[in-house]
Amino acid sequence: MPYDIKDINLSQMGQDRIAWAERDMPVLRQIRQRFADEKPLAGTKVAACLHVTTETANLVLTLKAGGADVVLCASNPLSTQDDVAAALVQKYEIPVFAIKGEDNDTYYKHLNAALDTNPNITMDDGADLVSLILTKRKHQAKEIWGSMEETTTGVIRLRAMEKQKMLEFPVVAINDTPTKHFFDNRYGTGQSTLDGILRATNFLFAGKYVVVAGYGWCGRGVASRARGLGAKVIVTEIDPLKALEATMDGFEVLPMLDAARSGDMFITVTGDIHVLREEHFKVMKEGAIICNSGHFNVEIDLEALSHLSVSRRSARAFVEEYKLSDGKNIYVLADGRLVNIAAAEGHPACVMDMSFANQSLMSEWVVKNHGQLEAKVYDIPTAIDEHISTLKLASLGIKIDSLTDEQSKYLNDWQMGT
Repeated sequence: MPYDIKDINLSQMGQDRIAWAERDMPVLRQIRQRFADEKPLAGTKVAACLHVTTETANLVLTLKAGGADVVLCASNPLSTQDDVAAALVQKYEIPVFAIKGEDNDTYYKHLNAALDTNPNITMDDGADLVSLILTKRKHQAKEIWGSMEETTTGVIRLRAMEKQKMLEFPVVAINDTPTKHFFDNRYGTGQSTLDGILRATNFLFAGKYVVVAGYGWCGRGVASRARGLGAKVIVTEIDPLKALEATMDGFEVLPMLDAARSGDMFITVTGDIHVLREEHFKVMKEGAIICNSGHFNVEIDLEALSHLSVSRRSARAFVEEYKLSDGKNIYVLADGRLVNIAAAEGHPACVMDMSFANQSLMSEWVVKNHGQLEAKVYDIPTAIDEHISTLKLASLGIKIDSLTDEQSKYLNDWQMGT
């Protein structure tokens, strides 16, 4: 079995951590049990380009239980948990191509290795596999039944492809369904981003100015968690509706150039390019810390920061010190990549349970329906989303009311007025 990982001898540690994560993934566990009985993915080849974490391991084990042949590569050069990769290879016989800290050439070599297995289904966290197929491996497009996209940035890329008539197979926007972004993006990113910052820096949030760039679901989560630790939170936005919402939520809203003068900690969660750039670096105060929890490492203009700097050094693990020509220091975490997964462990398993339940069930949906699907971006059917939320509530021991016949009739009728 081909694979490329750091150290196969880390497998026992990885297996223990995978089992620990499974404790908090009861919905995915139920799906895995059904998949093991019914084998709905039998004969299907799946190539997954995702963060190689304990939670992802439980996803690929679910797909394998359903009968799929699965190969896994990393969706970020810094996100791989090497012990998890080793466990998947040695303990579970799943090919993995991922090494934490791999260079750009190795990253794309691993993507190509995953696609060399000629998959029917792909899974992305950032649309890299889809992009590679549509640009350099177009002969494989006709073999793809469907693809799943996990994150906001990837869905943005895919909708742009659809608009430009570039998509050649169906794609499911996993990110856009409520049981994903309401919880994974908001609570998962909110908690794990602060976890990554704390592990990298031991930063005290209380009383500090924390600038959150972007008030989407990830930004909402980060801002609320930072405030919960006592930070004075400033939000920057380009969307007037989101800026108004942040204001009504009690946050100060400023243009980035103004916020840059005050911030002690800067966290970008926009999915866009160069949110922090030269004019902002110039006015930041001594010791400012900047990091990114959007998908790609383009939100911080590191080239501009390097141009302004006279020297740089590693201050501690995942912390790079840039000394500017005026003598002040600015600190960048995790090379501008996802701080929550590069410097920590990523989202808690409890929220990834729902995200990866969506991945599993939509893989089954693609297998059943691929002959009727068009080359476009699909949303997850509401029935599947409601099924997952129902299972999650049951796993938490929470019961809710149901409509009476009278209430149901009232909600579906127009005749009863005031």
